[in-house]
Amino acid sequence: MAIATEQKPIELILARSLLDALSTPGCLIDLEGGTLVYYNEAVGKLAGMSFEETGPMPVTEWTDTFGPFDDEGRRIPFDEHPLTVAVRGGRAGHFIQRFRTRDSTDFEVAVSAIPLVGTTGFQGALVFFWPAGAE
Repeated sequence: MAIATEQKPIELILARSLLDALSTPGCLIDLEGGTLVYYNEAVGKLAGMSFEETGPMPVTEWTDTFGPFDDEGRRIPFDEHPLTVAVRGGRAGHFIQRFRTRDSTDFEVAVSAIPLVGTTGFQGALVFFWPAGAE
């Protein structure tokens, strides 16, 4: 008996392949539900945990773990985050926020996000980030 599997949109498959080829930290986020669909090895090194360890993460889990946090350490709600608003509006965005590692070290990161749109419409966002002073 064959097991039915959900076919992923080609745009998500290609975006994941792109992230795997980059040394820049990056991830894929499904902005409809906020699921962290994938993050590359560079994010894993910064965060202190690999994607193979975590797999896809629901929005509440990854935002509690990694952030985004404001300057005072408060979590920025996903639906209110300026990048979520920009990408859902079909625009790219850039923002500086706090990121938290597995060992609870916080540091500032510059984050850029671009909408990922395919033949069937909006698929999510490609998100890239780096320490804020390294722009």
